[in-house]
Amino acid sequence: MAKVLETLRQHWKKSTFGACLLGWGGHWLYGKHCDNLLRRAACQEAQAFGNQLIPATMPLKKATVFLNPAACKGKAGNLFEKNAAPILHLSGLDVTVVKTDYEGQAKKLLELMENTDVIIIAGGDGTVQEVVTGLLRRADEATFSKIPIGFIPLGKTCSLSHTLYPESTSQVQNITNAALAILKGETVPLDVLQIKGEKEKPVFAVSGLRWGSYRDAGVEASKYWYLGPLKTKAAHLFSTFKEWPQKHEAALMYLGPTGRPPEVPEEKPSLCERFCRRLRAFFSSLKASPEEVAPENWEELKLSTIELSIATQNRQLDLTRTEDSMDICIEAETVSKGQFVLRGSRKIRDPHVCLEGSQCIQASRCILQIPEGTEGSFGIDNEEYEAMPVEVKLLPRKLQFFCDPRMREQLLQAAVQ
Repeated sequence: MAKVLETLRQHWKKSTFGACLLGWGGHWLYGKHCDNLLRRAACQEAQAFGNQLIPATMPLKKATVFLNPAACKGKAGNLFEKNAAPILHLSGLDVTVVKTDYEGQAKKLLELMENTDVIIIAGGDGTVQEVVTGLLRRADEATFSKIPIGFIPLGKTCSLSHTLYPESTSQVQNITNAALAILKGETVPLDVLQIKGEKEKPVFAVSGLRWGSYRDAGVEASKYWYLGPLKTKAAHLFSTFKEWPQKHEAALMYLGPTGRPPEVPEEKPSLCERFCRRLRAFFSSLKASPEEVAPENWEELKLSTIELSIATQNRQLDLTRTEDSMDICIEAETVSKGQFVLRGSRKIRDPHVCLEGSQCIQASRCILQIPEGTEGSFGIDNEEYEAMPVEVKLLPRKLQFFCDPRMREQLLQAAVQ
């Protein structure tokens, strides 16, 4: 023993390196072991759903998975196969996996999709935006928008994950929680923004639209990867060297929030009830006199701002709110370079947060007019689009997304309090 200690003392540098390497290796192996335990527990829970008896005449539920293998720097396919696919197959679902090969393919595939009972999005914010856009562009979107949607977070940015699932430091646990939430069947309604340019087809977003300097600097942050945790601040600092002050001029017209009608459970009326409704509608149409349509009360603003964001309220769901609206945040233009760098770091963590000194407006519809020849890009659900005049319309509670039952319970408890 004495000789061992003496050897370690004489070669203390090698001993220190070996101890660190052994400690890191042990921690890595322990993490892998914990991940395997999480996968096993999730598969056992999914097996319980698969073992449930169903009538022989009842077909299996069909689930269509739209998987983006390029998400998470090309790791999404492997993450899905190891953590989510076994759970879905053990549950008894008839699973069809559709892998996308290029950007925008999911929109086209949704136009051709046949009937399915569940839609599952496996990817990041970009994949969600593509699938939702393809779904709501369909001619029969009124029917297909009622299909519940599951989201398996596999991308670099997964904004919906914070709304639908409990926070977790383990990526494996986050993925397995998402897959199990689909089986448990609890859903929450999410708002959608319809963003329409002058010529292009409408684009749909579940998070929101950003236009301005914070977004532009955040996109450049990945170029400074060699600065480690300082890359975000460096990107915003170097952005101030190119142009200062950074102002974006625009005109904004908007309508205020709209009242939310009470939710009425859907009941399939009988043949007699449908006949009576049609008779009442026919006779009321004969007696009805033309009514004057109340003019819409549009408000107008001239903007000069560092950044403008238009966001849904999906980040902070309130199942009992009486009005439907989206949040328009107009950031203050009078900030110093130091404030710009500090605020930019906060914007990276929460892109649609409305910082101090900003103007926040609630609206149900808005029209954004930007000067002709304006350069730059919009960020729509973290996807880049050319900046142009757009009309943004709120579609309240348009889609049903599966969520963890614990999150739904928290929302209901918060509503009661």
